[in-house]
Amino acid sequence: MNLDPKQTEALRAVVETGSFEQAAQRLHLTASAVSQRVRALESKLGNPLVVRSRPARATPVGQRLLQYLRRVMQLEADLATDLAVENYSPLSLTIALNADTLGTWFFPALAQALVNEEVLIDLTVEDQDYTYALLESGMAIGCIGSEEKPMKGCFAEPLGVMRYRLIASKSFCARWFAQGLNRNDARRAPVVAYSHKDTLQASFLEAHFGLLADAYPCHYVPGTEPHLAAIRHGLGYGMVPELLLGNGLEDLVDLAPDFPCDVRLFWHSWKVQSPRMEALSQQIIGAARSVLVHGF
Repeated sequence: MNLDPKQTEALRAVVETGSFEQAAQRLHLTASAVSQRVRALESKLGNPLVVRSRPARATPVGQRLLQYLRRVMQLEADLATDLAVENYSPLSLTIALNADTLGTWFFPALAQALVNEEVLIDLTVEDQDYTYALLESGMAIGCIGSEEKPMKGCFAEPLGVMRYRLIASKSFCARWFAQGLNRNDARRAPVVAYSHKDTLQASFLEAHFGLLADAYPCHYVPGTEPHLAAIRHGLGYGMVPELLLGNGLEDLVDLAPDFPCDVRLFWHSWKVQSPRMEALSQQIIGAARSVLVHGF
């Protein structure tokens, strides 16, 4: 089966941008031309590839095709490098990972490897429970997340445990938890979560106090550093990666020192990899295991 590169490029642009109009701007075409190319590809394959919604998204068949296209692009880039060293070009990889991985160990451990392998990274930050869906949809070539089961054709390598502590500022504790963490005060004290998908705090409060997610006020502050800053400045309390706390809490308080929250992380990627992707996979696995808690 011969795939028309202009048609597959149009498909990728539509799914990545979420609309035919934005895909047209990226490709310097009209929206009608993009739509014709996608329809021609759908006709050739005998299946719909895009759900025409807002945002546009790939159908299950479209997801499989996107997975294939990303892998082919990766292999072609490595082959071109091997055949023409003088025209060496960087390898571009789309990786999905959680904010705390990005905000703690990812760059300190992997920056030199990315430089040495000449890898261009396109990072998509998502909650650790949702990164797998980006790999599954063909939007990423690899992901770090909490899903243990590998997708067909992929592997899932355990990385270790990201340990979280329930943290608040001393001033916040004096105001809201003068008698220590308890159910009655937890119903009034504001929590700081990353996003509506972040369930670490909610899971803790439900498990220990039977409080459901709508039983207490909650701030939403995305990003590892801003999230910690909101807690440090007394807006609320929340789960903070132990890696961010270092050897001391300084002006912060661990509200539940005997009950850390452990999240197991896995590296997902395809079993058949290009040489540079395989090398990067090993770097990611080794780096994670050198800093994360061993809990498998």
